[in-house]
Amino acid sequence: MTDVAIHPLVSPWGRFGLYSFYIDAPEPAIVDTGIASSPAEGMAPALAAIGRRIEDVRWILLTHGHIDHVGGAHALWELTGRRAQVVIHEADAPLLRSRRAHVDEYLAGRGRYLGDPEGEAKVTAAATAVISGELEPTLLVKGGETLSLGGDVTVSVHSIPGHTAGSVAYVVDGQRSVFVGDAVQVHGAANGFPGFEDPTAYRASLEYLRDEVRPRHLYLGHPYRRADGTAYGVELDAAQTAEALGESLEIEDRVAAAAHGCLCAGLQESSSPYSPFAPVAAQVGYENDPTLEPSPFFTSLHGYRTRHETQHSTTEHRTENH
Repeated sequence: MTDVAIHPLVSPWGRFGLYSFYIDAPEPAIVDTGIASSPAEGMAPALAAIGRRIEDVRWILLTHGHIDHVGGAHALWELTGRRAQVVIHEADAPLLRSRRAHVDEYLAGRGRYLGDPEGEAKVTAAATAVISGELEPTLLVKGGETLSLGGDVTVSVHSIPGHTAGSVAYVVDGQRSVFVGDAVQVHGAANGFPGFEDPTAYRASLEYLRDEVRPRHLYLGHPYRRADGTAYGVELDAAQTAEALGESLEIEDRVAAAAHGCLCAGLQESSSPYSPFAPVAAQVGYENDPTLEPSPFFTSLHGYRTRHETQHSTTEHRTENH
């Protein structure tokens, strides 16, 4: 199998750089799409600089459904003459189909802790502004599929839930180039805290990437940070990948231990910006602003809370049945 070139495509957005990746295959693919402005303002000129045309893209591969990864999907699809196939995991497809799904996700999770009376309106406005259009995917995946990008180039799809329920890795077969979006968080990006909805699934997915997929090249959706605050790039070699996966598992273990102690002691509301998870922030030494969107501190701690309450409910149910 002939190795294909991978080109990062960056688009600016606020505090973040939004990274997409161009797979230079016979049927070219773009992994993740940034926001509404990204295809025209970031991708098209970057591709023109390397002698490629955005109109020729035939695959739009979405690693998950968050706003900064699917926001440009409709605009990109339009620029391809609506010829590109749009691929997303079935669990995250509602986030591609509906702007309102992003608002509902906010209200059900981190929005419960942020105490912002205008939170719903702000997320609604953001979804309207940065999602280029609601879109029905061409292909829903579950993991286990193989996509042909023409010639002998194939991409395998691996389910790696945790960051979201529908997070996937796309692996260019033969060269083990692996695109994971935000599924490898290390110590977080600009917010300085790892963000994931389901901590059990997140940890299992990290171990699966480390032990089964074994990337030779790992491509990240953002420049995630080491424990000392220095950023990885978004293109990691095998050694950096092993380090990033190891650090991701290590910080998840620390956060899990702190969350377990906090939840077992009982949540206490306070004036702390980290309330009701202030003991967790203190134990792991997290001092950044937890209210900055996308608020990974509250997203992750809500995940631990959900797991704790589910386990507690299951235990009570078993006790009652005996």
